[in-house]
Amino acid sequence: MAQAQTTQAQKAQAQTAQAQRSQRLPVDFYRSIQDGVRAALADAGLDAILADDASDVAYLTGFFHHPGERPVALLLGVDGTATLLLPELEREHAEWQNTAAELVSYPEFPGVRPPFEFLGEVAGRVGYAGSMSVARLAEVTAAFGKATLVRTDVVTRARLVKRPEEIALHAEAARITDLMLSAGRTLIADAIESGGQLPSEAELAGYVGSVGTRTMYAEHTDVVVVSPLAGGLVYAGANSAHPHGLPSGYRLRPGEVFMLSLGCAVGGRFVEGERTFILGEPTADQRRYYEAVREAQQTGTEALRPGVRCADVNRACLDVIRGQGLGGFLRHRQGHGIGLGMHEPPWLEDGDDTVLETGMIVSNEPGIYVPEHGGYRISDSMLLTEDGARPFTAYPRGLDDVIIPV
Repeated sequence: MAQAQTTQAQKAQAQTAQAQRSQRLPVDFYRSIQDGVRAALADAGLDAILADDASDVAYLTGFFHHPGERPVALLLGVDGTATLLLPELEREHAEWQNTAAELVSYPEFPGVRPPFEFLGEVAGRVGYAGSMSVARLAEVTAAFGKATLVRTDVVTRARLVKRPEEIALHAEAARITDLMLSAGRTLIADAIESGGQLPSEAELAGYVGSVGTRTMYAEHTDVVVVSPLAGGLVYAGANSAHPHGLPSGYRLRPGEVFMLSLGCAVGGRFVEGERTFILGEPTADQRRYYEAVREAQQTGTEALRPGVRCADVNRACLDVIRGQGLGGFLRHRQGHGIGLGMHEPPWLEDGDDTVLETGMIVSNEPGIYVPEHGGYRISDSMLLTEDGARPFTAYPRGLDDVIIPV
């Protein structure tokens, strides 16, 4: 009998392992990415690029790390070379991740010998991203005495359009984000039904983040740890009138609104999903504010399509709020790009002339913020398709869906 139970347990474990999905993309994916960037470098008249931004390194090689003072940088050449400079203490970490590059390590930083000298003699026209710090650029200039350094956005432009393998990771992140939104609402509803104390912003934020993290480790293998892995901002009442306010000890109260501004990353690819909830029967003002944002977000969805400028989409979306006399409560743009960063180009804002393309991912998150009252924002991560855009996140947006009876 005991042996039969053991066999059943082993079968169950095997089935679970088969059901789990790996978050890591194969080495061939990154080699294909590198080939595309090499072609773009050649078109730009560059011989190589030195990428030291952590998300650029992850995009090009599959090596994810927490950036610090110790340089980690990829030297990618049009000649087919890909060399990752990193501190020796990161070597095993990079090997474990099957990093798609030759590894060259240095002992420590700042070091008796400057780290970038370990790359050897570098010549020709070498690109670097605008995100490189002034201090880092000085170090590279000193080490690459025979090279001409040229600022370029080659990698940034390559990251704008997502590949199918990336889109699948974003979709899974959206599924988990929806689970977190549902879990947050359920926690509040259960507390109300039991007559217990409503949670604080910080308690609610901690709970929904734990739901996302637990789900990921239960259902995925090779979890790619980035920051934040799962969670987000939670704010209630007048605190929610501050778009990027941090969770506090303030407890949710009947009659007020509260916002779950959540997201997570699967395989390092982010998604955000945000909903504003109302505790109890909404007042006339609460209905007006919420519906204005909902209509603006719907208009923003309809305006998102390939061939349209970011600035024009942003204007169409936010004009809905202005047209209802609420423009004075606007405090930010419609949205931004999402990928290996929670915020990255393109920007859905009046100053961005980028033309949208199929495969881009952007947030659609208009909001209004009424001082001493609260904030209202609805956000979905959107995938640009051939004929428009569709949301990754699916939590309902209707007014009735966000009212929690008290």
